Formats: sequence, structure tokens, C-alpha cells
Amino acid sequence: MPRRSLLLITALVSSMGGAAVYLAPLPALWRTSWSYGLLFAGLGAAQLVVGGCVLARPTRRRVLLAAGSALAVVTLWVLTGLTGILPGPDPWTSVNTAVGFIDVICVALQIVAVAGLTLASAFGHRTSRSRLSRVLATAAVIPLTLIVLGGALLGVTASSDGFSGAGFPGGTAQPRNLPAGQRSTVEYCRPDGVPLAMDIYTPTSSARKGDLAPAVVYVHGGGPGVLGSRKLTGFSATLVNPRDALFVPLLRQLNARGFVVASIDFRLTPGTPWPAPVQDAKCAVRFLRAHAADLGIDAGRIGAWGSSGGGHLSAMLGLAGPEAGFDQGQYLEQSSAVQAVVDMFGPYNLADFDDTSPFGHFIVQVGLGSSPAIRRAASTSSYVKATSTSFLILHGAEDTDVTPRNSIQFAEKLRSAGVATTFIEVQGTGHTMATPGQHPSAEQLTDLVADFFARTLS
Repeated sequence: MPRRSLLLITALVSSMGGAAVYLAPLPALWRTSWSYGLLFAGLGAAQLVVGGCVLARPTRRRVLLAAGSALAVVTLWVLTGLTGILPGPDPWTSVNTAVGFIDVICVALQIVAVAGLTLASAFGHRTSRSRLSRVLATAAVIPLTLIVLGGALLGVTASSDGFSGAGFPGGTAQPRNLPAGQRSTVEYCRPDGVPLAMDIYTPTSSARKGDLAPAVVYVHGGGPGVLGSRKLTGFSATLVNPRDALFVPLLRQLNARGFVVASIDFRLTPGTPWPAPVQDAKCAVRFLRAHAADLGIDAGRIGAWGSSGGGHLSAMLGLAGPEAGFDQGQYLEQSSAVQAVVDMFGPYNLADFDDTSPFGHFIVQVGLGSSPAIRRAASTSSYVKATSTSFLILHGAEDTDVTPRNSIQFAEKLRSAGVATTFIEVQGTGHTMATPGQHPSAEQLTDLVADFFARTLS
């Protein structure tokens, strides 16, 4: 009979922690695909029950059953998320709605569980070793135990969005006759069977200036589509603080000026490979145009703004036309072009990103990999051309995550192409537009951005 060694306990924690990672967003998965929801629920129940039995009485058969259930999860990931052999929608998308690589952490925990449980089954029953050898073996396992605990904690926190509920929300509205002065959540597109949510903030009836309102799409940051969500609370909001993009004050001022504001989720990389984020952002614009009459939106007056990775995606909306191949999915009869863009400290050339911070390097590497071709295709520098879209570019002078040269070079190339462009380097701030004492201040920038959209989308 295997002993309750630290290796066995660590392997069980890895198995059950991995199960908790994919069970945390189970309600969202169930709303996406009841069949995969049932499968995940069954696998999770099996892992938790077998793991509990092993802890209670660790027989060799039970340990091998626990290893087999962990291996089943790895196999399912290979068949769905990695190879796509099984039909969509990809069930791991619900795990990756706050961080785009949590499925990899989940599977890594299961692989550790398979290895640890197999070793415990084969060698865990031995009692003839000396006390010194047992102490050394325990000391060797401790780092793995800490890694497993950290991975499980990160995985569960991210997949549950800080226990606030991740993934596609339970209640959504139809995109018509939305109540004035409120936030309503709608499903805007369903690429490959994955439903995507959009929060629509409508102005009050008194704030509207005419029957049809201009609209602005907010695209959250988080590297090249690796982190974050549309939500203002939860773990994802902590990762990509909407405050950095002046979201709340801008939302209030734009609504007060009669604008409709739409904040979107999109599929995150690398769980869904690039260019999924820009494809989804373009689908959001097409959705607004397709439902313009129901939403009271002027289809000819749509802008976009975002910070960091969101600024990059917003710029792609303003530059990458149909010839870029990003327009896929629904509402293809509609244009995905926007008439105005506010890019807050977004990257310009992802193939030349050596002067960023180690974290910036990590996020870009995770989201896009090392391929120069993919990085060029993901860069706004590849799509600059003459366009009627107006640009306002803001960048912190002390930014080390995306250095100011990105926006300086971007503004120069836009102007060379004849694009109406305003560039402001904000003194006293870094990778945010909301540092106390910066110049221009956050309040001044809020007015500036609102005035820009009012002028360009009038």
C-alpha cells in the first residue's frame, strides 16, 4: 500500500487543484456547450472523489485511478484545445476568459499529477529506506509542492475571475430598445461557437442629441490579447486596470454628450491563437452597424479607444481593412471600419520590441510567439495607409512597458501617410493615463479625448 508521502499528497493536490481550475467556470461552459459542460463536470467529480478516496486510504488501485483521471483531462485538452480533433466550441475558452494561458497551467497540474501518482504507486510503498534518504526525498519535493500550490491558486483565481464569475454571463439582453441611462449586456458574436459579451452603456434620453447617437467601442488592454476582460471588477480588472485608460470618467462624459459606449470581451491568446482578438473586435463593430437601428446608433459615426494592447487593437480597427483578412464570422455585409481612434500607449511594431520591460517581453512572447512573420502581421506598422480615420495618440513619457518611441514613430508614419493625427506625450506618468501630478492631468485628458470624439464623430 502506498504511503501518504509528500510526493503523493503533492500529486493529489495537483490533480484536485487542476480539477478546480476547469470546474470554476463550469456555469459559463454550460451556457456555451451543455455536452462539454457535462463532460467537464463528470471528469471533475471523478477527480475529486477519487482524490478524496486516495487521501482516506491510499491503495495502489486508487492511486492509479487518480492518475488515470488526470490523464483523461490531459487527453481531452489535446483533442480539443491543442489539435481541435473534437468538435467545437473549444471548452477551454471559458477557462481562459481572464488570462489566455490558464488552460496550460491546468494541464501542467494534471501532468504533474500523473507523474507523481505513477511514481507513488510504483515506489511509494517502500519502507526500507534510511531516514536520511526520506528526508532528502521530502526536501526535493518541497519546491514542486510550492509550485503546484501557486499554480493551483493562480489557475482557480483566474478561471473564476477572482471568484466573481468568469466567462459568458448568465443574463444577457436582446440588442434592441435597451433602457436609457443604463448598462446592458448583449451577445455580439459567436466565433467558432464561443459567445462573446458586450456591455452597452446608453445615454439618458435627455443627453441624446437627435434620434441616432454616435458610438465608441472600448477595447480593454492586456498585451496582444493575453489578459483582461470587459468587466470593471474581479481579477481580470485588476490585471488591466480600466482606470489606466480613464474608462469611468470617459464613459460618464461620453454618455453625458449623447454617445453610446460599448465595452467588449474577446478571445484571448494564446488559448485562441492570434489574430482572434482583432477578428473579434472587428466583429463587434460590424454588430453595432448591423443593429444600429435597434440600438439608436448612427452607423456612420463609430470610434474606438483603448490602452496598451487595447490601444493597439483600436488602431488596428482604424487601419486594417478587408484586405488584411481579419473580417471573418458574422455580419460580413457590414463594414468594420471606425471613423476615430484614441490609442493610449499601444505598441506599434511588435517585431521590434527590444526596449520593453521583461514583463512586456513575456506577454508578447506568450501571446504571439517568436515568429517574425506573425509579429509583423500583428503590428499596426504593417497597415498604415491613407485613411479618413482620425487618430489621437497618448503616451506616458516614463513608460517602460511600451516605450514612447512606439507612439512617436506611429504618429510620424500616420502623418506621412496623410492621416489626421494628434500626438501628446504625457509628462510624469508611465504605462497609465491616471498618475497624480501628471501633465496633462487625467481630468484634462478626459476632456481632450471626449472633445476629440465629439469633433471627429459630429
